Amino acid sequence: MEEHTIVLIVGAGPAGLATAACLAQFSIPYVIMEREDCSASLWRNRAYDRLKLHLAKEFCELPHMSYPADAPTYIPKDQFVKYLDSHIERFDIHPKYNTDIKSCTYDEGKECWISLACDAVTSRVVRYKSKFLVVASGENSAANIPEILGLYDFAGEAIHSSLYKSGTAYSGKNALVVGCGNSGMEIAYDLATHGANTSIVVCSQVHIMTKEIIRLGMTLVQHTPVNAVDDLLVRMSKFLFGDLSKHGIVRPETGTIKVLRNISKINGNVVEFEDKKESSFDVIVFATGYKSMANTWLKNGESMLNNDGLPKKELPNHWKGANGLYCAGLARRGLAGIAIDAKNIANDILSTYDMHRSETN
Repeated sequence: MEEHTIVLIVGAGPAGLATAACLAQFSIPYVIMEREDCSASLWRNRAYDRLKLHLAKEFCELPHMSYPADAPTYIPKDQFVKYLDSHIERFDIHPKYNTDIKSCTYDEGKECWISLACDAVTSRVVRYKSKFLVVASGENSAANIPEILGLYDFAGEAIHSSLYKSGTAYSGKNALVVGCGNSGMEIAYDLATHGANTSIVVCSQVHIMTKEIIRLGMTLVQHTPVNAVDDLLVRMSKFLFGDLSKHGIVRPETGTIKVLRNISKINGNVVEFEDKKESSFDVIVFATGYKSMANTWLKNGESMLNNDGLPKKELPNHWKGANGLYCAGLARRGLAGIAIDAKNIANDILSTYDMHRSETN
């Protein structure tokens, strides 16, 4: 079976939905497909209970739709999912769920993208022909867990943060969080507040900021050089938190939770760290991020993506490749970056699409 469309969007997370909405504003035909049985599955099914957006709501809006006036500054997970559902309804978006993309190849002769997708329910393979292809499958496609000697024989519970929901089940247990990004810090805090004996692995230098400091920085950077904003935020953080090196947290140059060095190996339920210290744990939560899987199915993406499935080009030109290839939400710039990508992609497609229509009329 074969279907034709102007734009094929792979992924119905926030990036795919934002792109679909922008295309709809220009009445450009598209098909959006999603391998899961729902939109934004990361937010619906793989996010911990206490999760809120880490940036203020004004930096987390999708194109052409604001949050309700009474929405809190930092949107809770469930409210963000409702916002996405409202976005889908407003722009009449109908993703093809349970549709797993198998390959996308550019046909030089026909000057179009040939994509094969499999319906997970019926096992039927559909062949799509499209003038444009948008990779919106996300930088968070697959859980990333580092290779550690002895991990698979760990006597306790080892999970990725995508499977973590709440610390209620770990009260009184020894818990280790690996990773000190937003998720790692928040999960460590959640475990500690639920009575777990919590430790965290800080593998590299890290800045400690409050959400309010970040909000100020995001506001200032729209009117002030980024270097000046960075310097101000670091100074504010140092004034607020002081010297954290005594806790094992070292700032880059530019309490209830124990900070540990990187893991060297695991033996049973005993974890050995790079400084040769050892501790036993009942659970390890890997807040070590995700990785893009786009390179497993995108066969002609060399103009846009590197070997890790992320953009080759630096901002702000990362979103466009050759032959009508685009990516949305792969620049590690959160929802604000997604909105910018979606608008850029739709505007670029519109200019080519209008030219194509005028030539054929």
